[in-house]
Amino acid sequence: MLKFVGLTAATVMTALSSALVFADDAPAPPPPQHQWIGKGQFGFLESKGNSDAESINGSIDLTRYDDGFKNAFYVGGLYGKSAGIVSAERLEARGQTDYAITPHAFAFGGLRYEHDLFDGFQYQASLTAGFGYTFIDSLDDKLAAQIGAGYRRLRPETILKDDRGVVISRTPEDASGEAIATAGIDYLHKFTPTTTLTNKFLLEHGSTNTLAHDEIALAVKMSSKLALSVGYAVTDNSKPPAPLKKVDTVTTVNVVFSF
Repeated sequence: MLKFVGLTAATVMTALSSALVFADDAPAPPPPQHQWIGKGQFGFLESKGNSDAESINGSIDLTRYDDGFKNAFYVGGLYGKSAGIVSAERLEARGQTDYAITPHAFAFGGLRYEHDLFDGFQYQASLTAGFGYTFIDSLDDKLAAQIGAGYRRLRPETILKDDRGVVISRTPEDASGEAIATAGIDYLHKFTPTTTLTNKFLLEHGSTNTLAHDEIALAVKMSSKLALSVGYAVTDNSKPPAPLKKVDTVTTVNVVFSF
């Protein structure tokens, strides 16, 4: 966990340093109002950790701006088999509404649900609220951070596998709810008009489990609507039931389409 947080901190500091160099860039144009915009992606996935497999993955991001409000929704999942054995199955959905207090400061409320058959939790669901600030919003760089608090409900489960890696039993534990602290960082940098780097970090800290997730991706446009993206994500659950590993990594190569 310390190594992961240290890596994330180093990534964020690098992003901040890079972003500040371009802080004097021309401001970004205002986003389109009163219409949904978004992107979807689909591709090949290789995961290491509690689920070692070659898999398929896909996701959809939707965003809508209505004057001072911003509504964002995400749904993503993966499914994989290894030697005919299901070894990766995950679904995540989240939504967040931001309200602009000033041109840079905003209040937010968010919902998140995660179901992963191989991380030691049947589900983790959270409701959070807090405040955020957009530090940089230029044509080539965007940097926003947020911090808040909320409530999370989760249900651990003990997973036993045989020598082939087949799950032979699942023993659900009692579900519990707890107060949590949450933080997030969203960074974007355009190297060229066609090449973009993004980095998103999420932290949910509670007494039962601390979830830290960091996802970095490099996308290269092939046309105005299509792009090729290479991504790497690290998820750290601090207290999964034994004998599961704490850290899962995911490497993706996706085709991205904008709409």
